[in-house]
Amino acid sequence: MRNSHRNPDMKKLLIVEDDITVANTYRNKFSLEGFQVEVASDGDIGLQLVQSFRPDAVLLELMVPKLPGVELVKKLRSDPAFEKIPVIVFSNTYLTNLVQDAWKAGATKCLSKSNCTPQQVIEVLRSVLPANGAGSLSKGDVRKDTDTQFQAGLRKSLIESLPATLAALRSHLQGVIKARNEAFRVAEVRELYRRVHTLTGNAGITGMLQIAQMADALEAFLKELHEKPKSITASTLRTIASTIDFLGVLFDSAALPQQSEGLTPNILVVDDEAISRRGVTHALEKARLKSVAVEDPLTAFELLSQKRFDLIFLDVDMPEMNGFELCSKIRALPAHRKTPVVFVTSLNDFESRANSTMSGGTDFIAKPFLFMELAVKALIYLMRARLDAANETQERRSTSESSSEKPMPVGATD
Repeated sequence: MRNSHRNPDMKKLLIVEDDITVANTYRNKFSLEGFQVEVASDGDIGLQLVQSFRPDAVLLELMVPKLPGVELVKKLRSDPAFEKIPVIVFSNTYLTNLVQDAWKAGATKCLSKSNCTPQQVIEVLRSVLPANGAGSLSKGDVRKDTDTQFQAGLRKSLIESLPATLAALRSHLQGVIKARNEAFRVAEVRELYRRVHTLTGNAGITGMLQIAQMADALEAFLKELHEKPKSITASTLRTIASTIDFLGVLFDSAALPQQSEGLTPNILVVDDEAISRRGVTHALEKARLKSVAVEDPLTAFELLSQKRFDLIFLDVDMPEMNGFELCSKIRALPAHRKTPVVFVTSLNDFESRANSTMSGGTDFIAKPFLFMELAVKALIYLMRARLDAANETQERRSTSESSSEKPMPVGATD
């Protein structure tokens, strides 16, 4: 309900967001910062409120129901009364085409929900709104003393809810697996997508960056599956399951320091077919991951003998040396005994799966694959390696501290 007793000079903000938890979090934060805030749960209501509430800025989730975010931006820009109103949009990091559409439609700023906290949104608002009046977000207006407490409370609530969130994700995955027909399967995928979408937003708000990044990628993957239900296969279901399991690992590590820097790993792609090779590298690019691609397995082995790689994607059916043989040789290299090796192949029979395991393969993706499936798989292995390294560092630090605190033996001298 709108408060008619607010200061008439107070800046007005409209939030268009269908996730009630995320919407209320932003409403509370911006109200603390001196804004008059209204929330719309879909694009149609958002358009109506723009015309009646007359906000000074709009914070818009692109993936809202009824009237999609891009269409809402287009309608605002076609109305002379709102053609210059600041519109800050949130999108999934991996839906680059949607972000481009938002820019073309006239969005003022495009932000990734998975790595943008409310305080960062305030900084963006500061840059697009005039620095005068209540809620104008001049630097003196930001209540830093309340921000830390606000963030800590959100983080505590999210951590407490993680077990239930994980259980819900696994339950809906079972619903997809056991669905009686395509209609039920698509409905379960939609619900799974909705749950992950909520997790992405909540983790981003609280600064839990690893969880937000992984959920962001899974969200984009589930969106593709919802739009292309024929792609719901044993391979894609395995990828969803492994991603949910890894989210569980990230949940257990939520108390560890969050790392904000991006992943900059060395990735090798080996495939003798140019189109397939380009497909793998393009999928990795969607996850902001660069790779080295080669067509000849002998050249690949020589490269691996000289340089350390963090992740390897292998085709199986290649001339001179097939992928299974190459993988066996890779495992003989000291630097690559534990490097994740993911087979990407059209050979999807039981014998091929057995051979991939026997040769030392880590995982298996069936061709044809969705780009986001491969991107998700890559992020799992790279983030797991970084998490393992962080855990090892923490253990060494704890061991060192405990050793330094041990009392000197009786009779010991300087």
